[in-house]
Amino acid sequence: MTERARKVRLTDAGVARLKPGGTEYIVRDSRLAGLGVRVRPSGHRSFVWRGTVDGRAVRTTIGPARLMTVEQARKECRAMLDGAHPQIGGEGARRAAVPLFREFVAEGWLPACRGRYNTRWRKHCERMVQRQLLPAFGALRLDRLKRPRVERWFDELSRKTPGAANMGLGLLRRIMAAAVAAGHVQHNPAQDIRMNPGRKMTRFLSAEEIARLHRTLDRLEEERPSRQAQADIIRLLLLTGCRKSEILRLRWSEVDRDTLRLAQAKTGPRTVWLSEAAQAIIARQPRTGGAYVFPSPRNPAGPLSPNLHFWLRARREAGLEDVRLHDLRHTVASQAVARGVPLPTVARMLGHAQPTMTLRYAHVGDHEVEAATERIGLKIAAAMGYNK
Repeated sequence: MTERARKVRLTDAGVARLKPGGTEYIVRDSRLAGLGVRVRPSGHRSFVWRGTVDGRAVRTTIGPARLMTVEQARKECRAMLDGAHPQIGGEGARRAAVPLFREFVAEGWLPACRGRYNTRWRKHCERMVQRQLLPAFGALRLDRLKRPRVERWFDELSRKTPGAANMGLGLLRRIMAAAVAAGHVQHNPAQDIRMNPGRKMTRFLSAEEIARLHRTLDRLEEERPSRQAQADIIRLLLLTGCRKSEILRLRWSEVDRDTLRLAQAKTGPRTVWLSEAAQAIIARQPRTGGAYVFPSPRNPAGPLSPNLHFWLRARREAGLEDVRLHDLRHTVASQAVARGVPLPTVARMLGHAQPTMTLRYAHVGDHEVEAATERIGLKIAAAMGYNK
């Protein structure tokens, strides 16, 4: 590896303007000896420091530049010079090889997950990292992140937002599992912590409720024709079992007659087969020249807002106030299972990446299983002579 270095007064704006080159290079700070910014060909920028502490040469990475300011980096460098930094003194030379949590996330985990997750899910993960995980664990070395600290963080967050706490814990598990695989730590401190109980998925629309919702959508659309797009989105969710984001961000380029070939589904590209009713709904959408099937009325070049306030009114007037929009997807699954559609087929219909996701619907068909068992039992009993 070759390094070329020049000295400038580092500023946040200046660091952000540094461009990657064909080889890695370092820009040194003219205000604080030893501090620099390393720029890799990938474009990743991180603060680094080299100097001498207690007669011992020290060279270490402070952290990614996208997660800390120049002044924060200077503060950590001064702590190293004073011997107060956790990477310096005692066993510091040995432990310096263990990265900080924020450093591992930015330089190891996030780049590795780019090929596994689509753009929207990756951005969601990055937001959770920024808002939940970095404030709690960013300054810790990975080997200092212990279960008691994770439990305290999880319990505190759970008192405010149990659902967000579950998502944060799940993300922390994945990050620390990657740290274990990389050899930085031996155990995953988040692995066996029990998540908060989720909302029981028992709400499915009956045939009568489906009909009632459909009549309500027709009436509200007749009162105000501008509601047609949002009403059709709700109809498509109920006819396809798609996720809300998959329909809201549906592009004309993804519509292929009787199928949707989704490029940015949550679990990756997938194909959704359309019934005749679903095809008719898509066919009646006006072609405005934009990319989206349901464009924003304020910005025709962009998709419709994810805040479907119309749904809140529709469900209220249909007497379905306990039904979430996502329950329409559950309804599709429950109707399929109740009619004997095999679970692997339901999994493909819904785009589930894990079979366990579809197994949640298995209980919906229990009464069909009970009836089938009775029929089979009668046949076998007859063969055994019990009904003679």
